[in-house]
Amino acid sequence: MQHPLLAYDGAAKKLQAQLKFGGNSMNGKQCGAFPALCALVIAGVWAAPVSAQMAEVKEKPRMYTYVSNWTVPRAHWAEMEKQAAANAKIFDKAVASGGLVGYGDDENLIHQADGDTHDTFWSAMSMAGILNVLDELHKTGASTASALNNATKHSDALYVSRFYNWKSGSMKGAYTHGASYKLKTEAPDDAVETLSKGFVVPLLEKLLADGTIQEYEVDVEAIHTEAPGKFWIYWIAPAAEGVDKVNAALADALKAQPFAAPALDSMVDYTPHRDFLARTNATYK
Repeated sequence: MQHPLLAYDGAAKKLQAQLKFGGNSMNGKQCGAFPALCALVIAGVWAAPVSAQMAEVKEKPRMYTYVSNWTVPRAHWAEMEKQAAANAKIFDKAVASGGLVGYGDDENLIHQADGDTHDTFWSAMSMAGILNVLDELHKTGASTASALNNATKHSDALYVSRFYNWKSGSMKGAYTHGASYKLKTEAPDDAVETLSKGFVVPLLEKLLADGTIQEYEVDVEAIHTEAPGKFWIYWIAPAAEGVDKVNAALADALKAQPFAAPALDSMVDYTPHRDFLARTNATYK
């Protein structure tokens, strides 16, 4: 599925083929939601910023998210659902004690021949909170459960975010959409901060406020298993209609804010860009 066409003018039209919304290998839940956002913010070129209508966006305390990815044969998917229910008992206890702020599980909707099919994630405001839960999963045998032993591939990732928000509560059968981006080596050190403050957070805060989405975050790796320079944006919509609403809001924001295509080309390497769409069960404190 391609992202809805946007009204780009002049040189920007050449970027349409690069700005895709579609499938990918899950690979560390490594993928958020904005096929064109960098054009508006990394270069700092916009006429009427969305942020002008909101309070100043500031970095928040670090939130860490651990993601465990699995490639499971279709015949064993039902077992993954049962395992997720068992894991929830551990996660709920950690949320109640303050160790975690959220957790969930994803089932990939856009399958690839060698891609991940499922993941489990949990978030905390400290590395200790993440690692204590990981230790508990090992102690209880959850990490070696039969459902996971059927997996043909497995990988983990640990992310950190300074830009995020959520509404308290649980979701079942929600939709997580994400995208991964890679900055070029010449991009400024604060590129992710700039795009988050100037465009991503103001837009997503409005969608969070009106109930279109229930959670969002802008992530970078806390433990680098890939080369530095990548970042990820995720949001969770409680209903399928939310996916269309986010796309519409993004399109409106892009039309309202002109950008410099050469700045985009100079900052973002689109070659490794990937998207992610999944069904999600999640709880946030």
